[in-house]
Amino acid sequence: MTHWKLLRLIGAVLAVSALSSTVHGQQDGVSLPAGWSDDAPAIPSLVAFSRSESDLRTAVTRYVEDAASIKRRYPVLYSPVRAERLRKFHEAWREQLGNVDFDGLNHEGRIDYILLRNRIDYDLEGLELSVKNGAELSSFIPFSDQIRLLEESRLDKKRVDARNAATALAEIAKQSRELAGTLAADDSAKPRDVSRVVAARASEQLLHLRETLVNWHTFYDGYDPVFTWWMEKPFANAEAAISGYAAALDRHIVGVRPGETPPIVGDPVLAEGLRADLDVEMIPYSAQELIRIGEREFSWIEEQLVSVARDMGFGDDWKEALEYTKNLAPAPGEIPWVLYDIAEYSENFIEELAVIDLPPLSREIWRFTMQTPERQLINPFFSGGEVTHLSYPTNSMEHEQKMMSMRGNTPHFNFPTVQHELVPGHYLQSFMYDRFNSHRAGLNRTPFWMEGWALYWEFTLWDEDFARNDPDKIGMLFWRLHRAARIIFSLNYQLGNWTPEQCIDFLVDRVGHERANAEAEMRRSARDAPLYQAAYMLGALQIRALHRELVQSGEMTERDFHNGFLIGGPMPIEMVRARLTKQALTPEYESNWHFAEDSRN
Repeated sequence: MTHWKLLRLIGAVLAVSALSSTVHGQQDGVSLPAGWSDDAPAIPSLVAFSRSESDLRTAVTRYVEDAASIKRRYPVLYSPVRAERLRKFHEAWREQLGNVDFDGLNHEGRIDYILLRNRIDYDLEGLELSVKNGAELSSFIPFSDQIRLLEESRLDKKRVDARNAATALAEIAKQSRELAGTLAADDSAKPRDVSRVVAARASEQLLHLRETLVNWHTFYDGYDPVFTWWMEKPFANAEAAISGYAAALDRHIVGVRPGETPPIVGDPVLAEGLRADLDVEMIPYSAQELIRIGEREFSWIEEQLVSVARDMGFGDDWKEALEYTKNLAPAPGEIPWVLYDIAEYSENFIEELAVIDLPPLSREIWRFTMQTPERQLINPFFSGGEVTHLSYPTNSMEHEQKMMSMRGNTPHFNFPTVQHELVPGHYLQSFMYDRFNSHRAGLNRTPFWMEGWALYWEFTLWDEDFARNDPDKIGMLFWRLHRAARIIFSLNYQLGNWTPEQCIDFLVDRVGHERANAEAEMRRSARDAPLYQAAYMLGALQIRALHRELVQSGEMTERDFHNGFLIGGPMPIEMVRARLTKQALTPEYESNWHFAEDSRN
């Protein structure tokens, strides 16, 4: 009998006493309010729950909403006015937070104090990085200030001088055409030290400035007759010239060609940027140490793949077993019905484990929709939530694209990820944090909590013999290998060690992806937050280590552990640990939990 099956029996007995304590208002930060999953929950227990919530809940909500409001009020990216206003805001919050009586806060409040402190520091570091990135664009966009000042003056409630503005736009159009012409002239005229990364950023900023100009123009056009008279030609010329200049940057430096799939050009944050992200996620390892953890997990998964391949009659060649599994895709039009069956099997299997509460409403209201061919270029698989988006070939795709999409979405590949996206994965997570400690979702939508939890359940279900057959096992191990690979390739990319092409080759050669799917994965990775891809497996390893510490030791039941994880809301896993253990905290608390020292059992 596995430890899960033994503890499931214990948990079933203890669950009754845990529930009864909440009925009497003894909400302890772990148990759920009584009747919370019913159509008519026990209102007194919800009142008791709310009285135990964080003392800083309102402060966290205020910080998140005020920061978002300032960004809306000062919308021009890389604007020094925007940067200075945000800096003033963050520094004022940091000062005020330092005046809080930390010892007077309840435990949930102390957790939020640390989370808010870390977020403010991270936002300030991100602001400095933005200023640095913006400075790199000045030589590309010499007229940036002219456009931003037009919009910022409008938002400052100042009247426009239409004649002067028309003169400025005429000059902007002239400069844009000249810069575009220089790029198109010949290779010798192009800057030799220009990186594709900075050029791509400049192109994006040009399109942002064009939209800024459109917003500014729309405010006056047709309403102010003098403005409209002066602006008819200068505005149209400037808008067209800016678009043309952005296209010239894309074509001649970034490498975008009409009719071709655009190249993958991200913006790696390098070691210093990763350090800031590791700090806010409370990960006490360097990027290189995390890569080694990923390589260790990768090797273990390869061993399991070989074992299953032998059972399937393919000897040690697990890629042959993978190839066999890829060719088990259903006919066009059948994928939703296959996934409905997998979802029902998954939910029933997990319910029978009796290690987490699955609210009936969460199982009732989720639904599927299909992803467009364009969206499949970024996400060739499927993504979860109350409305889960499926990928599968459409009639408009080229034959090669259809085959790659089918082979990448065989039901056995989908088998482990249905629960990852639905219940008890991402959909259940969002269902819960919409109802409990929702303030933390705006502050800490951390992938270590979000993606780590969903992958942790893939770990758990592997240990519980979840697979129906050997191809299901191949599918489970394929995705697990993919998540280990994400640590390796994404961190090497962010450090500047690997190019996008090297990352794609790694996914094809070492993981077994279809090349189109590997390209889509890299395209997504280049756009995501720096630690997002690595967070899947690293977060799962954190949760598994925490499960070992609290549940396998006998300190908590399975049900309390899993319910407590969800109702605490999104936060770095180290703070989940502090919350579940009622750990003593200080205002200066820093990450010190080395969760991966014994991650392989």
